[in-house]
Amino acid sequence: MTQMHELTMIELATAIRTRELSPVAVTEHYLRRMAELNDRVGAFFTVTAELAAEQALAAEQAVAAADDPAKLPPLTGVPIPIKDLNMVAGVRQTLGSAAFADNVPGTDDYVVAQIRKAGAVITGKTATPEFGLPCYTETKVGPPARTPWDLSRSAGGSSGGAAAAVAAGLAPAAQGSDGGGSIRIPSSVCGLFGIKPTRGRISGGPLVPDLSGLGVNGPIARTVADAALLLDVMTGNYPGDMYTLPPLPPGESFLGYARRPPGQLRIGRTRQSPAEGAEVHPDCVTAYEEASTLLASLGHQVEDIAMPFGPDVVPYFEVLWCAHATLAPVTPDNEDVLLPLTRYLRGRGQAISANTLIFAQTYLQAVTRVALTALAPYDAVLSPTLAMPPVPVGYFDEVEPAENFERQKRFTPFTAPYNVSGQPAVNVPLHWTDEGLPIGVMLAGRMGGEGTLISLSAQLEQARPWAGRHPPVW
Repeated sequence: MTQMHELTMIELATAIRTRELSPVAVTEHYLRRMAELNDRVGAFFTVTAELAAEQALAAEQAVAAADDPAKLPPLTGVPIPIKDLNMVAGVRQTLGSAAFADNVPGTDDYVVAQIRKAGAVITGKTATPEFGLPCYTETKVGPPARTPWDLSRSAGGSSGGAAAAVAAGLAPAAQGSDGGGSIRIPSSVCGLFGIKPTRGRISGGPLVPDLSGLGVNGPIARTVADAALLLDVMTGNYPGDMYTLPPLPPGESFLGYARRPPGQLRIGRTRQSPAEGAEVHPDCVTAYEEASTLLASLGHQVEDIAMPFGPDVVPYFEVLWCAHATLAPVTPDNEDVLLPLTRYLRGRGQAISANTLIFAQTYLQAVTRVALTALAPYDAVLSPTLAMPPVPVGYFDEVEPAENFERQKRFTPFTAPYNVSGQPAVNVPLHWTDEGLPIGVMLAGRMGGEGTLISLSAQLEQARPWAGRHPPVW
């Protein structure tokens, strides 16, 4: 007998709207699994059981009262957790830091408002590293986020809790965010499909500044169609957004792209990265080569290209990253509560002059102009998502902060260039090692080209399905 957590997000939504499943029963099922498994996988910092019960009951009443439930919001009664970098009104928001353990915002982020509007049930706040800075999720707030495929290994970051929740069957899909790979990294190590949308596709307001344009919210899911629908829900701009994109044409949706063939595409591929000293593990090379072969077998033109971002961009990206580390309002007498890596990055950020910061942004924009021109002939660019398989919990923190940061760069050398350029990029979970560890590959697209990436990923999913693969805790 199929259990509720085995259903995809779309299957759950359909079963609720057709009155085959009760939103209250669905929510209770997920809350029960969270209670049973969260201590092992470290997916949630905060479980919002009372809020979820209220929302589930409201959804159940809406379905019962509807003349045509098919016209209800698309995620009516479907549990969707929120990353703890984002605000949910009246719910604790720690930002992954003990310094904010008692922080309770009074309003929703705009993206959370979009998810609420779609009828979703918010079951909790997922684990994130301190201020979202590192690529792993190990904090003072809760247990480490672990990949359900091997509980001795990290779920990645900064959307590590979100990915752990989806992979362990604690949520059908989840909201995440990505400023340097933070959706794609945990999606890779947890065997999921994740989308970093184009800069400006989704509002980061009302509080998060988008001056650098590095970060954007996005979906993490088990299937391409689920991620596409959640992207449809999250999409939208609000007054004051610095970067905006026009909506899709009337009648178009990202879910629609998941249900249509991509056509024959020209795909560049590269294993080059800007991070010097980053060596690609043989398992990641295998995943990359197998994906190349699969794409060619589906009729796409696959050719080797040079990565247009070189090592020169790294120090300028680091300037922006360290500057972002200083944004959290921590008082001087509370700095010692922060983790060593956070203090190291904030110290670097506090030493940056205004001239240095502006020049870094100027340099990266100039490089992006050249890179987008070089990549313009290609519908998509294939690369490994990460240079290594999932690493053990504690791998980064076992060394001093400066070396920790270098290890992170060698682990994630491929993801940040597309945060610099603003291009959309996805992790596609096509490969598992002989030990059963997931290894993703990354596809990046043209600005505004999420639809093409979704269609192409859905074609890959059909050719080599992955949603039926489950970790031992499932």
